[in-house]
Amino acid sequence: MRKALLTLLLAASSLLCIHAQPAWMQTQHPHAPAVPEYIAFAGDTIRFDRTDFQERLDKELISFTYMHSNSTLMLKRSKRYFAMVVPILRQQGVPEDLKYLMAIESNVDPKALSVAGAAGLWQFMKGTAQSYGLQVDSEVDERYNIEKETVAACQYLKEAYRKYGDWMTVAASYNAGQGGISRRRETQKQKSALDLWLPEETSRYMFRILAAKMFFENPTAFGFNIPMSERYPYVEPKNVITVNYAIPSLVDFALEHGVTYARLKEANLWLRDEKLTNKGNKSYKIVIP
Repeated sequence: MRKALLTLLLAASSLLCIHAQPAWMQTQHPHAPAVPEYIAFAGDTIRFDRTDFQERLDKELISFTYMHSNSTLMLKRSKRYFAMVVPILRQQGVPEDLKYLMAIESNVDPKALSVAGAAGLWQFMKGTAQSYGLQVDSEVDERYNIEKETVAACQYLKEAYRKYGDWMTVAASYNAGQGGISRRRETQKQKSALDLWLPEETSRYMFRILAAKMFFENPTAFGFNIPMSERYPYVEPKNVITVNYAIPSLVDFALEHGVTYARLKEANLWLRDEKLTNKGNKSYKIVIP
């Protein structure tokens, strides 16, 4: 009798706890969205009428759905950094859908630095960055200059498109390198990277980009309900100063322009030291937030 009564009390207590939970804790666990019949990407149509394509995309949709903190932060950052990058893509003649490479490369984090040494939103390695005209040294690292790194990424993407003629293969080459993709196209006698046997990372890379497009265009389908008001906004800078001279102290430079050194650095991540020697008298644009 006592055992039965104790069981009833425990059950009642559990029900009370459930009803006492906040609304956000009572929601059902989200399910990954279903694989669609097709996705339009950069002017091409990728159809999922093949079992291998369906399963490869399904894997990435599940990943975006259940990596909660990462997906949430990407979604919050996207409002700010897409606003900065998309106009450059359009100006450079690169399809807007290529912005989703940033989600896969850096999680839309402008401070991202990989264990291999790739840096910035577009994750350039030092040598590759320099080959596309970016300055990388102890004082200036333009892989963190959003405008310049995006222009450099566009140069790479357009160069690859002239070679391959389809944007999914271009995307694969961004991960594996043009040499690796070209060699596999030749030896496997296929044109599209979607039809190549590739290293696992590159094979997933293309489908992660497609999943990213679905995620950013319809996050609620993945169980993420983050209103635009809670996403990080892009704020126009108070001023942009062009300098072609040395700055012995960026701390003093910041104070002269009414901001802290910390805020100056946050707005100009490419400034990597407390000074700008600028021996060559190059022109730099410094943002005053």
